Amino acid sequence: MYTKHKWESEIYHNFGYVKYLPKDYDASKQYPLVLFLHGAGERGDDLDIVSKHGFMKHVRESNKEYPFILIAPQCPDGKYWGCYTESLLAFLDDICNTLPIDQSRIYLTGLSMGGTGTFMLAMAAPERFAAIAPVCGSGIYWNGGCLVNTPVYMYHGDCDDIVPIQESVSMLNAINKHGGNAQLKICYGVGHNAWDVAYAGDELTEWLLRHQK
Repeated sequence: MYTKHKWESEIYHNFGYVKYLPKDYDASKQYPLVLFLHGAGERGDDLDIVSKHGFMKHVRESNKEYPFILIAPQCPDGKYWGCYTESLLAFLDDICNTLPIDQSRIYLTGLSMGGTGTFMLAMAAPERFAAIAPVCGSGIYWNGGCLVNTPVYMYHGDCDDIVPIQESVSMLNAINKHGGNAQLKICYGVGHNAWDVAYAGDELTEWLLRHQK
């Protein structure tokens, strides 16, 4: 089930967002949650483009089914996810208060600008996420120690000429230097579109769901 919504708040930024509920959704049960942050090309006010890449693409194009609730907010034109850290956390709180979310199984992923946003949001509130999966994002490696207790699985193309793979390598080294649990999957022969690898098949889904707070 794929639906479009608007989150309204008097204090925080009001996000438009898309929502996916698993097949045979039962509000009396609890579900894992995946929060997805899109890239720069999907900013604006057209919610259909939020699903251009990532898990939601496979929901829309091939009726792919997932065992988790998927929420994907949209960033405004000309802005970046880092502008909305407090708003995203408030939005996440509201989602958790209005949907039957297993709060020990909240996952965060995003691509390109959203990969960077994934790092930033997880660093702001590492206790909220059971695991994160940044895809071809810029690392904030000088702050990598914040993610020492958060499992991290990165994807990056070795031919990326938009965000060099060294960004993910530096992040990997910074997290693990502090004793963290970060992994990097290098997508050989792939440019910036490492998301085509990351969100295809079940590898990432299975990796995320193995983790619990």
